[in-house]
Amino acid sequence: MDDVLVLGAGVIGLTTAVCLAEAGLTVRIRTAQLPQATTSVVAGAMWGRGPGVQEPADRIDKWMQVSLGELTELADDPTTGVRFARGREATREPDAPTPIPGARDTRRCTKTELPAGFADGYWITVPLVDMPRHLAYLEARFRAAGGQLEQTTVRDETTAPVVVNCTGVGARELVPDPAVVPIRGQHVIVTNPGLTEFFVEETDTASWVSLFPHGDRVVLGGVAVRDSWDLAPDPLTADAIVARCAEVEPRLKDAEVRAHLVGLRPGRSAVRLDEEQRNGTRWIHNYGHGGMGVTLSWGCAHEVVTLVDQPFR
Repeated sequence: MDDVLVLGAGVIGLTTAVCLAEAGLTVRIRTAQLPQATTSVVAGAMWGRGPGVQEPADRIDKWMQVSLGELTELADDPTTGVRFARGREATREPDAPTPIPGARDTRRCTKTELPAGFADGYWITVPLVDMPRHLAYLEARFRAAGGQLEQTTVRDETTAPVVVNCTGVGARELVPDPAVVPIRGQHVIVTNPGLTEFFVEETDTASWVSLFPHGDRVVLGGVAVRDSWDLAPDPLTADAIVARCAEVEPRLKDAEVRAHLVGLRPGRSAVRLDEEQRNGTRWIHNYGHGGMGVTLSWGCAHEVVTLVDQPFR
């Protein structure tokens, strides 16, 4: 019998499984979708603030800093998909939020460095993650540590003494947890016209400008449509994304469109990382990360390992 069964193979499930396997436990992942078909592969993805979840605030700050440390180490290896990149966080409001602790080389943007319509912003240097490459790296690292991965229907499993629930939006039905809601995101992937710096709009609205260059492609976003399970790309949304991004970076106007990607962020008022007994099996829940999966992944994974090492409380 496995020591731990991890449910889900997005960035939260894979990172958690890696940490458990490298701690010496026998770990199996069961997932309905293989890593390259999960919502995680749709992400931009940048370490830092993300849409949605902000609670529990004290634990999120800790998880973010632990993840920053891990991503900093991974940035030395190009096969991980992680690198440090420079870019702007900007807002249309008069005062931009100060950069989060851990961001490097922070400097307030001058007026001439802000696109039309933006009032304030900062230059920052933070980890940027190429998600297809990063997920492939995590899966390979998990298998190298002896882990097994199975694609199968995820159910209320009892085949291991410890089950770690990293099912994201799937936790709504699996647990069940009605506090989990789908937040639909859509990105447009275009050929990179020569961009090296990212741009992210700081806003509380349901649409914004984000552009993340990854080698020969750029991930353009974004939107957050609450309570939508629709995984079909919407052409009007895609056109609006490209138009908004081209206003910030005109070179994107005629960039070749390579793909349209849609994913469902696991929205919740607070990340759930706790444990319970279910039918005699110890369950540890690790879901509800909203748009901050990459940012919180390693911090939450290390906390799961700590919980597994301790008797059930």
